[in-house]
Amino acid sequence: MSEPSSPGESQCGAPRFFVGCAEDESEGLDDCASMRTDMELYEDDLEDDSPPECQIVVGICCMMKKSKSKPMTQILERLCKFEYITVVIFPEDVILNEPVEKWPLCDCLISFHSKGFPLDKAVSYAKLRNPLLINDLNMQYYIQDRREVYRILQEEGIDLPRYAVLNRDPDNPDECNLVEGEDQVEVNGEVFLKPFVEKPVSAEDHNVYIYYPTSAGGGSQRLFRKIGSRSSVYSPESSVRKTGSYIYEEFMPTDGTDVKVYTVGPDYAHAEARKSPALDGKVERDSEGKEIRYPVMLTAMEKLVARKVCLAFKQTVCGFDLLRANGHSYVCDVNGFSFVKNSMKYYDDCAKILGNIVMRELAPQFQIPWSIPTEAEDIPIVPTTSGTMMELRCVIAVIRHGDRTPKQKMKMEVRNPMFFELFEKYGGYKTGKLKLKKPKQLYGHFSGINRKVQLTYLPHGQPKTSSEEEGMRIADRETCPLWLESCCA
Repeated sequence: MSEPSSPGESQCGAPRFFVGCAEDESEGLDDCASMRTDMELYEDDLEDDSPPECQIVVGICCMMKKSKSKPMTQILERLCKFEYITVVIFPEDVILNEPVEKWPLCDCLISFHSKGFPLDKAVSYAKLRNPLLINDLNMQYYIQDRREVYRILQEEGIDLPRYAVLNRDPDNPDECNLVEGEDQVEVNGEVFLKPFVEKPVSAEDHNVYIYYPTSAGGGSQRLFRKIGSRSSVYSPESSVRKTGSYIYEEFMPTDGTDVKVYTVGPDYAHAEARKSPALDGKVERDSEGKEIRYPVMLTAMEKLVARKVCLAFKQTVCGFDLLRANGHSYVCDVNGFSFVKNSMKYYDDCAKILGNIVMRELAPQFQIPWSIPTEAEDIPIVPTTSGTMMELRCVIAVIRHGDRTPKQKMKMEVRNPMFFELFEKYGGYKTGKLKLKKPKQLYGHFSGINRKVQLTYLPHGQPKTSSEEEGMRIADRETCPLWLESCCA
C-alpha cells in the first residue's frame, strides 16, 4: 500500500470524512457535519495526544454532480460510522486537471464513469495505486457500448429481447445490411416486424425510438432523457434512421412499467417500477416533484439475474433494467453505478454492505481486529430525536385460541333398557337431553376425573338423508333409540 504524501492523507487517526476541495467548491456540503478540510484534520491530529488508530481510506472519484448528490451523501454519512473507515472525496478540479500522481491516496476506490468523467485517468490511477476497486473500471468501457452489454448478457445466459446489430461505416452509411419495408426491417438477415425498438449502440445516447405498424397508425415514439415532465414524444416519422449504428430488437409488451434493479454486491438487489416512457411520455411525479416509483418484489429467477449481472460486469453497485413480458423477465439495459433515490432503508443497507466489503478485504492488511457481524448481531440502530436506539422491525406471534382442549369422544346409538332407566332416573325426558358428570352418576369404565356422559332421546331415530334411509327410519321408529356420547374433557 502506498505511503501517504501529506498529513491530511494520513492512514492513521480518528475516524473522519473529508473533502479535499478548495473553499469555493465546498458549498452544498455543509449539511454533512463530519466533512472536514485537510488542515483542520491535521490540527486535530496535533492536538490529540491519544495514540492513533489505523484508518482505511475510501476514495470517492467521480464528477462533483454525483459526489454531491443526495444518495451519495446519505450513504457516505452512514459509511463513516464504521470505526476504522475514513472517506475522502476527490475534488472535480483535481480529477480533471491534475495528473493522477497528485490525486489523493486511498486504500479503496469508489469510481465510476458519467458524462465528462476521464475514465482513462481513473484507470491509470488504479494501476498506479492499486486500491481495492468497488466497481471495476475497465468493465465500464464495455457498459458504454450496448453491443458489448448485450454480448456479455448473452454469454452469461441472461434472457434479453431478440436483437440484431447494424454497424454502419460512417464514411459509407448507405453500405449496410438493412432492408426496410413498410412494417418491418431486415437486419443482417434477421427480420423484425413493427413494433420494434431502435437503440443507438452508444449507451450514452438515450434517443431510443419505437416504430409502430401502419395498423396502429404508424409513426414512432421517441424516447430521451427526462426533460421536465416528459420522457418521450410521438413522431409521425415511420422510417428508421439512416446514419449511425444501432441495435434493433423485438418490442416486449409489458404492463406499462419498467423495473429498475439496483444491486449492492451479488447478494443484494433493490427493485422499483416506474411508468414506461414508451406509453405517452408524461412523467408521473408526486407532490414534491419526484418521479413516482412503485416497490417491486423480485422473483427467485430475477434475483439470480441480478447476481449474474453484478458478477458479469464486475460492478458491486450496479443498476439495470428489466422488462416483464410474456411471463418472463428480460434485461434490456445495464447502467453501471447507480443509487436508489429517496429510500432510507436502501441507504442503510448500501452503506452496511459496502462497509463490510471494505473491512473484510482490507482489515487483515491493517491488522484491524474486525470480523463481519452475523445477521443475529446486526442490531438495527436508528437515529431518533432522543439519540440512537434499536428499531423494532416486526413482531411475530403464533396464536391458538384456548377455550377448547382435545377430547377423547365416542358416539353411538343405544337401545339397552339400562340406558333408558338412567335417562328417566335423572329427568332426561323433561328436555330430551341428559348430561351426567358427577361420580355417583357414572359407573363402570365411565368413572374417572373429567369424564362425562351425554344422552339425547331420539324418538324418530337418528336423522337420515336419502328416501331409502327415511323408510328405514320409519320402520325403526318403535325402538326409539338414545344417542350416547361419552368423552374425556
